[in-house]
Amino acid sequence: MSNILINVSLSDEPAQKRPPAANWKNKNKRYRKKPREFEHRASSSLEGRNNYNHRTGQGLPPRQNGANHSAPPTSSNNTTLPSNSLCSASPSTSAQCQEKQNDSGNTKASPPCSSSQKPTTTQSSSSSSVAMPTKFLAIDCEMVGTGPKGSNSQLARCSLVSYDGDVVYDKFINPPVPITDYRTRWSGIRQRDLVNATPYIEARKEILRLLMGKVVIGHAIHNDFKVLGYAHPGVLTRDTSRIPLLNQRAGFAPNEVASLKRLTKAIFNRDIQTGRKGHSSVEDARATMQLYRVVEEQWERTLASKAQNT
Repeated sequence: MSNILINVSLSDEPAQKRPPAANWKNKNKRYRKKPREFEHRASSSLEGRNNYNHRTGQGLPPRQNGANHSAPPTSSNNTTLPSNSLCSASPSTSAQCQEKQNDSGNTKASPPCSSSQKPTTTQSSSSSSVAMPTKFLAIDCEMVGTGPKGSNSQLARCSLVSYDGDVVYDKFINPPVPITDYRTRWSGIRQRDLVNATPYIEARKEILRLLMGKVVIGHAIHNDFKVLGYAHPGVLTRDTSRIPLLNQRAGFAPNEVASLKRLTKAIFNRDIQTGRKGHSSVEDARATMQLYRVVEEQWERTLASKAQNT
């Protein structure tokens, strides 16, 4: 028989088991010093945050209130989102707009957001004969005769020019009643001019729309308003046939009603309404505006003082 030695422990404490060697190796890996490569990446990441450009949106945004900003996802096709996806149509602060730009993931810098996104309206020149109206408009109309012996006057052409003499409106107009006298010697209107002319009702609407709220200048302007069936406000009407200042410049009597042709010749030494082709409403409207501008400052000062005294 062989001797068998048995060692029996009488302690109540359980025997401590030593973990396998493999587990100790894994645990030690967790506490090993970080490689220099990892430290270099971390330091470069912090430097990127410090170099963040708030105006262009490039770089990583700085941490705010302990927030953890992760690198934004980049798209494979590197496309830029439209600007309307970054800012809403309602007014917003610049900080809100910047935050939306940072989270959009664009690799290209997006345009800065304004306080409110509203469409910008641009004025373009129209190709039609009706141009943009100005504050001052000079008007001249040419009439033809209707009724017995052409005794009734009807509108056949109307011209409007701006303060600088640019043509704002100039059209031949077809009267609503048959024409019995074209008055070509004075009006310059011929039958062929009214073949495809604008109907009177349509032309009247266009003209009155341009005159509304403007200072309208004309020579014997009551005749022009009469054929239009229109009464313009007196405070916005200037009649160059009844300006004593112009008569004084021309050397005429203060209360004399001089014709446009005489005033233009006396003040500018220029002839208008010559030849057998008749008058030109554009030429007459430009001459009227030029006469107004000669005495504009003094005339407007006189009207303003009269308005204060009343």
